[in-house]
Amino acid sequence: MDALIISLELVVVLGAIVMGTRSSGVALGLWGGAGVGVLVFVFREPAGTPPVDALLIVLAVVLAASMMQVAGGIDWMVRVAARVISRYPRQITLIAPLVTFLFSVGAGTSNILYPLLPVISDVAYRNGERPSRPLSLSVVATGVALACSPVSAAMAAMVTLTDVDPYRFELIDIVKVTLPAAVLGIVASFFVVRRLGLDVADDPEIQARVASGALPPASPGSTRGLPEATPTGRAAALVFLSGVLVIVVLGLFKDLRPEDARGTELGMTPIIEMVMFAVGTVILLIARPKVSEVPAASVFRAGVVSAIALFGLAWLTDTFISAHQALVVDTVGRWVDAAPWIFALGVFLVCAATTSQSTATRTIVPIGLAAGLAPGLLAGMWGGAFAGIYVLPTNGSQIAAANFDETGSTKLGSRLVDHSFFVPAVVLAVTTAVFGALIGLLIGG
Repeated sequence: MDALIISLELVVVLGAIVMGTRSSGVALGLWGGAGVGVLVFVFREPAGTPPVDALLIVLAVVLAASMMQVAGGIDWMVRVAARVISRYPRQITLIAPLVTFLFSVGAGTSNILYPLLPVISDVAYRNGERPSRPLSLSVVATGVALACSPVSAAMAAMVTLTDVDPYRFELIDIVKVTLPAAVLGIVASFFVVRRLGLDVADDPEIQARVASGALPPASPGSTRGLPEATPTGRAAALVFLSGVLVIVVLGLFKDLRPEDARGTELGMTPIIEMVMFAVGTVILLIARPKVSEVPAASVFRAGVVSAIALFGLAWLTDTFISAHQALVVDTVGRWVDAAPWIFALGVFLVCAATTSQSTATRTIVPIGLAAGLAPGLLAGMWGGAFAGIYVLPTNGSQIAAANFDETGSTKLGSRLVDHSFFVPAVVLAVTTAVFGALIGLLIGG
């Protein structure tokens, strides 16, 4: 009887995830919350704990980042990134992904990628490089970037799970694993991606477009227009990035933190929240953005949607896992002991299904921790698996990249796995997870 009840509850959990994924956006949160109601009122399970700390971090970061965006900070960052990419056109398949990765780490969002897509495509084509190569790896690189950013929603979810007893694996401990692993993964993936598809000069489809006049001949030249950068935008971006640096420094040097009520150093969760509120306030005073425009900013909208999805689905999975803790530990623990990569596969698949790294974090990481996976090893594999959000051609940045590639080399495919992002996503996930696991084992935790 118990097995039947557990199976039915699991159907509810998976069904809520599937239905939420089909509708996407805030529907992920709605279906997750509805699933909690079914588990509590129908199956009489005790309600789990909503991810309050993670939600508060997300809201604080989203508010500060949105203030920066409205002040023109993201436009300024895009201009800087575009100059770096254009400076090394022959190495664009490596430089572009690294630049988009680093700026996504700093901004805590992959939205910075969109204005850079036409720049990457244009610079690649004009210098004879197949645009699909740098475009695909740049898009995928922003996925793993959010596992390295102190101010991403996924990191907020992760910190609230690992920076507690008995793990005490803090934000800086996570970044020390995920950041070098991601950089190594991008470099390793470059050697694979650079060989995908024919060169511009050898591709009959591209050359046919050139012959018909639909495309100009490939030759070095200036890129198309970029968002205009302003002094206030520069100031806003520097204030925001300084806030990220403060968070990193306080994570590295615990003695700099104030004490909490128990007389120990303050945890990173309230520190991130306070720093981000301070950052938003300083941007308000210095750059004078129109506060009324903040709710309409793309970063704000995306962040609120992410928070709602995180709320519902994380509450649902916590309710189910808490109700069957012993079974989860025994069953999954045996699987993880036999093959730790199963944890990474779980994160990868949930990322692919929900296109949300924070949802995958709250869904799978508690299972990995309950199964006894060491936090360092877990963090390393967790970050690499984030590339899974691009294994299916359903993400907005994939669609945008294909549309900006006038050569037609970046394809969305028709059979789910025949698109330009599939191989880069799988390769980056595997290489980053392997490097992350090795680094995590060396660092310990």
